[in-house]
Amino acid sequence: MAIVAGVDFGTLSVRVAIVDSERGVLASAVAEYPLHRKREDTEYATQSHEDHMRALAAATRDAVKKSGISGEQVEAIALDTTGSSVIPVNKNMQPLGEYYLWCDHRAKGEAAEITEVAHRENLEAIRWCGGVYSSEWGFSKLLHWLRHNPSKRVEFGSAFEHCDMVAATVCGVTDPRKVKRSVCAMGHKWMWNAALGGLPPEDFLVKVDPLLRGVREKLQGEYATSDELAGKLSAHWAEKLGLKAGIPIPVGAFDAHWDAIGAGCRTDDMVNVIGTSTCMIGITPSVNLVPGVCGVVQGSVHPQRAGIEAGLSAVGDIFNAIAARAGTDVQTLSRGLENYRAGQTGLLRMTWDNGDRTVLVNPNLRGMTLGWNLQSTAQDELFSAIEGTAFHTRVILDRMAEHGVHIKRVINAGGIPQKNDVLNHVYANVLGRPVLVPDKNVVSLGSAIFAFLAAGTFKTVDEAQDKICPDHKEYGPDKHQQSVYDPLYSVYRNLYFAFGSPGNTSFASVLPTLIRTAEKAKGNLKITAS
Repeated sequence: MAIVAGVDFGTLSVRVAIVDSERGVLASAVAEYPLHRKREDTEYATQSHEDHMRALAAATRDAVKKSGISGEQVEAIALDTTGSSVIPVNKNMQPLGEYYLWCDHRAKGEAAEITEVAHRENLEAIRWCGGVYSSEWGFSKLLHWLRHNPSKRVEFGSAFEHCDMVAATVCGVTDPRKVKRSVCAMGHKWMWNAALGGLPPEDFLVKVDPLLRGVREKLQGEYATSDELAGKLSAHWAEKLGLKAGIPIPVGAFDAHWDAIGAGCRTDDMVNVIGTSTCMIGITPSVNLVPGVCGVVQGSVHPQRAGIEAGLSAVGDIFNAIAARAGTDVQTLSRGLENYRAGQTGLLRMTWDNGDRTVLVNPNLRGMTLGWNLQSTAQDELFSAIEGTAFHTRVILDRMAEHGVHIKRVINAGGIPQKNDVLNHVYANVLGRPVLVPDKNVVSLGSAIFAFLAAGTFKTVDEAQDKICPDHKEYGPDKHQQSVYDPLYSVYRNLYFAFGSPGNTSFASVLPTLIRTAEKAKGNLKITAS
């Protein structure tokens, strides 16, 4: 028997679970932290490292207290985070600003430049991340920071993904060169690829922008999968967390990747980790490069197999926004949705409110709802948004299948599916296949599995999953509902590519034009006000 702590940093809070290898989750606790947004800049989203660490300490102590054990009994702690959430630091690992959170899209111009140069220079790594570099990823965010913080460039020592920064912090590492970097984070978001020599070459980065000169060297170090150790808990942070100093801490990863492990993901499975956004995480026995996905990386999910990532840039955020505009909350607005039937609202919703992560990788899009009439309600829009996220998910799964990715099972995990039967039924009907949902909360369970590996409790991920992961509830498709959704999906797919593919049709300029017009108007307002 062993007891470990599994930590999951989400967009708005951190959850810490105390897990027993025989009895399962003993207790968990959550601590929130602020997300910094700017109404005048919808692309802006940052968070403070200090806020994260204060929340981690509070949630860990609370979870230990609730579990009824002593902190001395915890044998390992593992931490996952959102990503790509990037923070620049100085030579002593002190932050030079806040995290550019995963949902910060200010770097969309930088991402387009990286993509253009990568194709012009025939950079092989761009094919491994779907052919388009994203504003949600590391190099674009770092370049944006370098361009907009000239006074801090002289202090720049390195940049880190949140999962690596938080692990280094609790291990007491103060030299950027000694931090172990996650293969999961750096492979999916920074074009790191062991078979291609690691990070993109210096001459490529300099061609993107001379400001990137020397950055490759500052990002060097040991890159490792999560079955290896990042270090051991320092005495300073052991006291803050209420744990024992010296316990092992594995190399971290992104929350969705470890959530997939906690949800029971095996080879040829695809897990939809549905929360504020959706990350689609799969494990594949062989490498299949798929245009538009967020990377294929050896060892990013399961240390011995290839991981594939895709997703939607907003899901729960859209539901919350619809409810907020209606002056209510999602739970209240959802009452009665179980009585809705496929297509009954007459609405078709493109869920691009925060841009498109996969397969278009286009941040210059916004949500659209087609088919409004004078009797349409906020609840109708909520149901159509659920349908829209399911249609978008089918677009992604179809793209993967077209490029040789075999999908044996679809699992809905994350914070929403266990609380929303309507969503699971809609997904099964739209996808035309059974959808599995863990019958218990799996948030932090993936972290716990890697903590057990670090503690030596289990020898393999698979062995730990057999012991720790919950069973699944199955949602099967209804043939009648499916027969309604199939033709609607064809319409959705046509609209998806017509409005979302730059330069593809005359419709492709509509949403970018609206965005540019709004940005210009806001700029004029600020100038006038000053």
